[in-house]
Amino acid sequence: MSVRELVVLGTASQVPTRHRNHNGYLLRWDGEGILFDPGEGTQRQMLRAGVAAHDLNRICVTHFHGDHSLGLAGVIQRINLDQVPHEVTAHYPRSGQRFFDRLRYATAYRETVPLTEAPVAADGPLAVTGAYTLEARRLSHPVESYGYRLVEPDGRRMLPERLAAHGVRGPDVGRLQREGRLGDVTLEDVSEVRRGQRFAFVMDTRLCDGVYALAEGCDLLVIESTFLDDDVELAVEHGHLTAGQAAAVARDAGVRHLVLTHFSQRYSEPEEFERQARAAGFEGELSVAHDLLRVPVPKRR
Repeated sequence: MSVRELVVLGTASQVPTRHRNHNGYLLRWDGEGILFDPGEGTQRQMLRAGVAAHDLNRICVTHFHGDHSLGLAGVIQRINLDQVPHEVTAHYPRSGQRFFDRLRYATAYRETVPLTEAPVAADGPLAVTGAYTLEARRLSHPVESYGYRLVEPDGRRMLPERLAAHGVRGPDVGRLQREGRLGDVTLEDVSEVRRGQRFAFVMDTRLCDGVYALAEGCDLLVIESTFLDDDVELAVEHGHLTAGQAAAVARDAGVRHLVLTHFSQRYSEPEEFERQARAAGFEGELSVAHDLLRVPVPKRR
């Protein structure tokens, strides 16, 4: 069965707390798994969440601050220890190649799995598969940082009433889907566009064009909200977003389900992030992330 869900492995900004691990997020997309920003402790959080190294096909790092990347060493070594039977691809800012190299070879181990390095140097597509296109957009942070966006190709939804009106039934339906035409009947005559699903992952950044481009039309948006709105000056100074800013982006971008995460240790009441997000006018589904939360990608309308 196809599964599309976000598995939250960690939600802390800068340092872990008693209740929040460093960052870590796994997107299950049908038969693939994309791990975003594996911070320190990610390997253990994967065990707690029931995520195996075999589930990973891609690793996407937004930037090389420790809370987003220190777990790379353990995750890469676990991939090799478990002898994952497929290639794994790693995306990360090209400017941080020296950090990636140090983490990949932090200690001695036996390499058994092909790990393809595919660094990011500019906005645009990173990978195109039959199931999705993975894109990157530059963000605004003190070090080079990129957000990631996954877009499923549009498809067609067959309309039973139109099929019946044109006398198309049984095996002919599949033939029409494959070939696009059956006699005088075209696929467009009996179907409508089924919009592909969209997911975006936006970490450490100020408001910038990249944030809006990543969020546009997303079914599920995972976005940092390090600060509450009263601390907006700190957010701007350190290259982060507030809960209200993140929610306003989601509101304007037409996001269906918003996941707020990456919380500063200075705050002890997560419900305040939800209150400020609602005050900013976001009316869709909203999750204030906690470790080991699972969030399904919203069903198609």
